[in-house]
Amino acid sequence: MYRGRLERDLSLWVGKGLLGQETAGALLAEYDSRPASFSLGRVLMALAAVLLAAAILLVVASNWEAIPRLVRVGGILALIWFVHIAAARMLARGATAAAGGLLVIGAMSFGGAISLVGQMYHLSGDEQTVMYLWFAIATISAILFRSGAVTVVAGFLSWASFAVYLENNDTHWIGFDPWMAPVMAVIVIGLVRYTGAERARHLAYLLLIGWLAWLYTLYEEIAVALAFAIGGMAAFVLTALPLRRTAGAAPAFYSFLVAVIGFLLLHIEIEDGWGLVVLGVATLAASVLAIVLRGRDNGAVRYLAYATFAAEMLYLASVTVGSILGTSSLFLFSGLVVALVAWMVIRLERRFSANVQGERA
Repeated sequence: MYRGRLERDLSLWVGKGLLGQETAGALLAEYDSRPASFSLGRVLMALAAVLLAAAILLVVASNWEAIPRLVRVGGILALIWFVHIAAARMLARGATAAAGGLLVIGAMSFGGAISLVGQMYHLSGDEQTVMYLWFAIATISAILFRSGAVTVVAGFLSWASFAVYLENNDTHWIGFDPWMAPVMAVIVIGLVRYTGAERARHLAYLLLIGWLAWLYTLYEEIAVALAFAIGGMAAFVLTALPLRRTAGAAPAFYSFLVAVIGFLLLHIEIEDGWGLVVLGVATLAASVLAIVLRGRDNGAVRYLAYATFAAEMLYLASVTVGSILGTSSLFLFSGLVVALVAWMVIRLERRFSANVQGERA
């Protein structure tokens, strides 16, 4: 997909005389020489590792009653050492896919080892402690081997830890444990930046959003929804700063998504009156602001802003805001505001384009 767009752009630049044919061919060849982001072999290797790890965990769960305790512990420890040593050798040879699969087996085997020791010796502790220890070991493994595959495992373990907490505590806030979900999300984001496992960052951002949604279910107050809307938009504006754009497109999208969720929750709390009108205008303004700040460079933000704007307009049209004349007045006011913003943006874009051309000249 990107290659096709790149090839069209290169052909266009060659046609305009901005780029030589040989240079365009060299650029396209350099792109083709890069390792593909998607590899069927790597995907199958990861699936094989997950299946083997699941088999190990199921064997551990069966308690191995017929096998002596020392043999069981020695066997699981030997397996952990074997897969990590083998992974190190594979990395030395450049076989990253096989090394990643072995490291996944090793990370999952750690969880099996913890459960096995707890079963055999009846150690005190609970599932939550096991999940914390398992996540910590996976994090250490990801750092030592700089493994993106183990980073993904750590991301799923952070979700599993949060799920275990919610199940064991009947979704109530008890003690310090609820704070571990955002802490784990931050750790996973750090691992993503260190290992380069870019796709794993979505696990961390979605965990944060799930945690925030859970907070609203605890209180269900308008102040919480308002905090989501304001805090999400504030974080979104920060991502639009030039120094923040190095983090990629995901922070902008997810921060705006939090704001949109906040506006949705506010609509649930405010159903009529002038408060609804103000909320509707604020939602439309937030959508326009998102398009202005990141709409050009971030397709996910752009489409989310389009959907939010359209949904808000349809919602305002479906509820009673006074009369048909009142509804048309609202649409007229919104249209004029958007047209004014569009005119300002077009003028700024033309001025920036003129400045850039002047600097090149």
